Amino acid sequence: MTPLAVIITLAAYFAAMLAIGWISSRGMDNQGFFNGGRKAPWWIVAIAMIGAPMSGVTYVSVPGMVGTGAAMGYMQMVAGFFVGYLIIAYVLTPVFFKMNVVSIYQYLEDRFGASSHKTGAWFFFISKILGAAVRLYLVCVTLQLMVFDPLGLPFVLNAAVSMAIVLLYTFRGGVKSVIWNDTLKTVCMVVSIILTIIFIAKDLGMDFKGMTASVAQSGYSRIFFFDDINHPEYFWKQFLSGILLVVAMTGLDQDLMQRTLASRDQKESRKNLITSGLLQIPVIFMFLCLGALLYIYAAQRGIPQTGDTIFPAVATGGYLPLGVGVLFVLGLVSCAYSSGGSALTALTTSFTVDILGTSGKTEDQVTRTRKRVHFLMALLMGLVIIAFHLLNTKSAIDAVYKLASYTYGPILGMFAFGISCKRKVRDKWVPLVAVISPLVCLVLQANAERWFGGYKFSYELILINAALTFLGLCLLVRRKKTE
Repeated sequence: MTPLAVIITLAAYFAAMLAIGWISSRGMDNQGFFNGGRKAPWWIVAIAMIGAPMSGVTYVSVPGMVGTGAAMGYMQMVAGFFVGYLIIAYVLTPVFFKMNVVSIYQYLEDRFGASSHKTGAWFFFISKILGAAVRLYLVCVTLQLMVFDPLGLPFVLNAAVSMAIVLLYTFRGGVKSVIWNDTLKTVCMVVSIILTIIFIAKDLGMDFKGMTASVAQSGYSRIFFFDDINHPEYFWKQFLSGILLVVAMTGLDQDLMQRTLASRDQKESRKNLITSGLLQIPVIFMFLCLGALLYIYAAQRGIPQTGDTIFPAVATGGYLPLGVGVLFVLGLVSCAYSSGGSALTALTTSFTVDILGTSGKTEDQVTRTRKRVHFLMALLMGLVIIAFHLLNTKSAIDAVYKLASYTYGPILGMFAFGISCKRKVRDKWVPLVAVISPLVCLVLQANAERWFGGYKFSYELILINAALTFLGLCLLVRRKKTE
């Protein structure tokens, strides 16, 4: 696929994104930027939420992970994802709607105090800036190979252009633009995956029956792993991790909950969460089936790439019709830039509301602050992307979940304690507990095989992290004064 074909595809999609951003920003105030005015139809939010958690990392790494020993074991986590969505719908969403919060971390101040509020906001800030940068970095690497390197342009320019696009379409529209762009993203992603599967099967001379038989009989179709508890893909590790990661990375993530809180009320919010949670199961299964087909195709055509590079190598390497390359680029950029835009909007919201504060400020003052923060968040995200490039980070999907295990664990522990226990804590010591817990987890992970008879921690480390935070808060409980 030539750089010119990639540029034309990118330009067409970016034009659509900017048009959506411009239309949705008309008459927008700060409340509209932060929560869309709480007028979004539940079914639009549901469609948006199918694609919202799926970034360029999902688009490239999930098919690639099929051939790295995990096969389709990722579906074990996906089963846990749905249970996590039920918990969000019936436990967390009613709390946030009852409090009528702009940022979900305002709950922590109401429950514990100002220090806890700032702690939750800062951990989200660190989580989101790193996670979003990893996701966009992977896309920038792909675009570097397809466009910027052939034209002799540096990676720094690549990162700058990517962040400029994300900044432009979210600068005025905020979460309303994000929801409509996520809807477009979901459609583009699903269509591109289905058509790519059809093109690959056709080139291999397979009909639907032959394709399913080939995938089922390959070594890539295994879903369940019950035989070895020390294996990273062991079922209960993956299933439990799926529940906790969705609760933490969706239910306790300002980025994704900002869409849900844009619904009219908690009943509509619950409908969009359950619908999107159900529909994600077949969508992710299609990603994994595509991955199996990619490895089967690569083996027959002598393509050496594996992991994160196999999908772009097959789609854009000239082995298939040009349309496959166009579909790949369309699916990739729709995932990447929509995800980056939503992260940027959430970071702006949380930093403006939680860390800087809006109390006592006029609408104009909040608007000026929000715009400055929005620009600075884009600049910071671009710098982190460049840092990942210098560090030559690999295994993007694994990196995202590992980061989440450390940074979302304390947030999960704080909310779990706040909802399950009504006792007050010594608020000023909460930041110390939130910092110590992931440090202890780091030591545990580094020594787990030696200390626990060969056991390897996977993403279930988030449970240990949250539990340590929960226990730390128990130690900070205020004693009731005796009469």
